Amino acid sequence: MKFYLQGFRAVAVLAAMVLPLASSRAADKKDQGKAGSAATVDSGSFGVFVKGQRVATETFSIQQEGESSSIKSQLKETTGSDPATQKSNLEITSTGQLIRYEWSQSSGGSVTVLPKNEFLIEKISTPTSSKPMEQPFLMPGTSVILDNNFFVHREVLVWRYLAAACKPDGSGGFKCSREPGDFGALIPQDHSSLHVRIELVGKEKIQVHGADRDMMRLNLKSDEIDWALWVDEQDHFKLMKVAIPADNTEVIRD
Repeated sequence: MKFYLQGFRAVAVLAAMVLPLASSRAADKKDQGKAGSAATVDSGSFGVFVKGQRVATETFSIQQEGESSSIKSQLKETTGSDPATQKSNLEITSTGQLIRYEWSQSSGGSVTVLPKNEFLIEKISTPTSSKPMEQPFLMPGTSVILDNNFFVHREVLVWRYLAAACKPDGSGGFKCSREPGDFGALIPQDHSSLHVRIELVGKEKIQVHGADRDMMRLNLKSDEIDWALWVDEQDHFKLMKVAIPADNTEVIRD
C-alpha cells in the first residue's frame, strides 16, 4: 500500500543529514550561503508529561554544515528538590555515518561513542572511575543512536525512514510505502543495543495544545517499546507529539 504526500520536498531537504540526496544538498548549500556557516534545520523544546504533569523539558537544535550534522540536546527535570540535567551531542555525516556521540549528566558521569573499524566503541566514565571503561558493539557506523530521554533522536529516525520510504511520483508529489523500516539502534546510557521497527500509519487528527491538528502518524516498536509519533507534514515533518501509553507519558513540542 502506498501513501501519497504532496510537497514532500521538505523531507528531502531535511533528510540530507542522513541520505546523500543531490537536490537536498544543493538546497542546503543555498541556505548556508557562500560563507558555509551552519544552517539550523530544527530547534525548539519538548515538554515531557507523566500522567498529565510536566516532569522534564528537552531543549534541542539540529544544525547542518557541509557534509555533517550536529544534533544537540539538553534535558532538565522540572520536579524534585535537586533537578538533574543531561546533555547530548550527536554528530553524523550526510550518509548517516556516526562521527561521535557524547552524553553527560550534572551528577557526574559521561558516555562517548565512536566508530572503530566494524565496531562501535562506547567509553564510559563514572564519578569514581580513574579512567573510562570501554565496551564494544558489533554494529556498523550507520546504526541509529536512540538514547534515553532525548526525543529529538526519534525525529532524526523518522526523517531517515521517510527519506528511504518515499519516492517521487512524477507529478510533484511523493508516494510512500507503508512497509516498515528496520534499524539497529544503540542506547548509550543503557550500554545496550536493540532492533527497532518504524512504520507509516497515515494522517490522524490529534490535539496539540488544545487545538485539533491533522498530523502524520508513525509507530515505533521493538520487543520493549510501543510508541506513537506524530509529525507535521505542513512544517517540514517536525516531530510534534509522542505517546508512550505503557508509561502514561506524552511528549509535546512547546
